Amino acid sequence: MIVSLETMLLVGAIMFVCGVVTMATKRNAVGVLIGAELVLNASNLNFVAFARYTPFGIDGQAFALFGIVLPAAEAAIALAIILNFYNNHMTVDVDKANELKQ
Repeated sequence: MIVSLETMLLVGAIMFVCGVVTMATKRNAVGVLIGAELVLNASNLNFVAFARYTPFGIDGQAFALFGIVLPAAEAAIALAIILNFYNNHMTVDVDKANELKQ
């Protein structure tokens, strides 16, 4: 079964919207991080979809590979920040992070 480009772009758009809504509505830092991962995975899906249906070859897949490596590094750093914030404040509620402002 061959999936059309429009179907892949529709799934990517739905994932993107779900990620943005998750980042906007969650008060928990882990929930915001999951929303960011959804947004980045939607962009990776679009890269691979365009690589499949354009004559550029594997350029889109190479960008998607970098798009997978970058969120992994981001998640490691963000989880370290979240754990440190939890140790200091006993919560991961992003509204309680007033003390991080300069």
